[in-house]
Amino acid sequence: MKFPYGISDFRRIVSEGYFYCDRTDKIPLLEASDSQLFIRPRRFGKSLVLSMLENYYDVAKANEFVQNFGDLAIGKNPTASRNAYFILRWDFSCVDTTGSIEDIKRALHNHLNVRIESFIRYYVSEGYDLPPVNIKYDDALYSIESLLSSVRTTPYPIYLLIDEYDNFANTIMMGVQNEKSRYNALVHDEGVLRTLFKTIKSSTSGSMFARVFITGVSPVVMSDITSGYNIAENIYFHPKFNDLCGFREKEVRAVIEQISDECAFGTDKMDEALDLMKTYYNGYLFAVGPDEYIYNPTLCLYFLKQFQEMCSYPRKMLDSNLAVDESKLEYMAQIPMGRDLLVAMVQKDHHVTVEDISDRFGIKEMLTDQSKDNAFLVSFLYYFGVLTLAGENPEGEIVLKVPNLVIQSLYVERVQRMLLPEPGDRDDGEFAAKQVYQKGEIQPLCDFVEYRYFSVFKNRDYRWANELTLKTAFITLLYNDILYIMDSEPEIDRRHADLTMIIRPDKRHFKIFDVLIEFKFITLKDAGLTGEQAKQLSEDALYRMPGVKKALEEGTRQVALYGRKLDSRYSNLRLQKFVVAALGFERVCYQKIS
Repeated sequence: MKFPYGISDFRRIVSEGYFYCDRTDKIPLLEASDSQLFIRPRRFGKSLVLSMLENYYDVAKANEFVQNFGDLAIGKNPTASRNAYFILRWDFSCVDTTGSIEDIKRALHNHLNVRIESFIRYYVSEGYDLPPVNIKYDDALYSIESLLSSVRTTPYPIYLLIDEYDNFANTIMMGVQNEKSRYNALVHDEGVLRTLFKTIKSSTSGSMFARVFITGVSPVVMSDITSGYNIAENIYFHPKFNDLCGFREKEVRAVIEQISDECAFGTDKMDEALDLMKTYYNGYLFAVGPDEYIYNPTLCLYFLKQFQEMCSYPRKMLDSNLAVDESKLEYMAQIPMGRDLLVAMVQKDHHVTVEDISDRFGIKEMLTDQSKDNAFLVSFLYYFGVLTLAGENPEGEIVLKVPNLVIQSLYVERVQRMLLPEPGDRDDGEFAAKQVYQKGEIQPLCDFVEYRYFSVFKNRDYRWANELTLKTAFITLLYNDILYIMDSEPEIDRRHADLTMIIRPDKRHFKIFDVLIEFKFITLKDAGLTGEQAKQLSEDALYRMPGVKKALEEGTRQVALYGRKLDSRYSNLRLQKFVVAALGFERVCYQKIS
């Protein structure tokens, strides 16, 4: 078995025997409308879907139909439209969005013209008689009209495939400067994008672009150019397309079973590998209705490729190709309300609710802080794959959560950089954290949080000072998904521990500890102290304070109970147990439980 990691060429995948999860059964459903918009996060298989459609509908590939689709669902029940179109494909991720607006327009025109030239060369080489097409290198819209005039003399209409249509928004709007004027010039008035989609719309009504399939990451540009192109059906919320790109669990299990057989692993190892993939890569739901979460395909292929080749798991569970999504969290961190949302999402299984997911973003929402309410922020994170649907609550609101540990690690890294912007502080925090799981000593980390971390909180943050704030500080410093399965508030015998760090099964040979921490927070008001008075307390006086003493005693009982349950569940832990208590944002103390 070969895994097509980094390959999105459908023809190559099926002809060279690569692993492929058959989604051709969706083709009849996709034919229900002529123009469709499909949104999925980055690295979620959209380009492969386009390649599959390209091979299915391309008239020049009719003689390859059995080879490409004979063993797949659509091969057994093809539709009447198979191999009935010329295919024109654009990929806006290939368009350079740096430089001036004129530079961007020139790059777009160049891309469209190059694709038209490739279209002509391909179909002429395949034996199709096309009248000459006039290419204007400074006016691709003219070139499109000339191409359509040429194609009109043939019996075949065009199926237009557009990949990464929102590339302009994703790069310009996520840029450091957020240049509104450049983006406006592309999509508003007679901007080049608006005019381009007007051309597509008019050609669709004339039956030359008989079908259009558009993919992107977020419905940003389409909102701004909607008056130029308002005929695409949004299919990204439809339950029947929830798994169009992702992998189902039974598909992942079948592959794990085969690799386990090849590596001579037993059932326990097979279950272990599946559990690991489920923890890190599962959890995506893009529509309300389906009862099965799906796996990120790029991350799965990254894992499976090494698992097969080395009979071991990847050292890092996060594929570096996905790490670029962290830039979206950086964008969020610059928004006043976004900061608090990011901090909250560091907690595993933290849920947020909105009345509904926005189905379009405009430039005003993207650039104006005042318009960025909670619904905007949550919808934005949903589209970029760092939040996913978790169903509906009894009040009919949409519930969303962080999909998995890979995505949670992105939140942790962004929050750490947001609260500790200086690299030296982060290095010192990492060193203090290592003392916990390498030596079983938590004092250096408590000192770091008290003297360095808490100093970044402003006076206004006292309104939100609570156990969650304390836990967030420790999680962002201790988080390590190379060595550990990190779990915030895991359920243990119907109760929830605050933080567990269980060594990954393939890392148990290292000389490190499993970690269990319970957090307690005592407000200055409850303690009857001012911040300055709390700072002046001696260590002995701090521990003798009634509120602190009570919190540590309560935490000790909880940790002892959770520790016994964890030892029973895993049987091979080297567990270090702690209770950490904070007095406001001034003092941090702890109790180590033997």
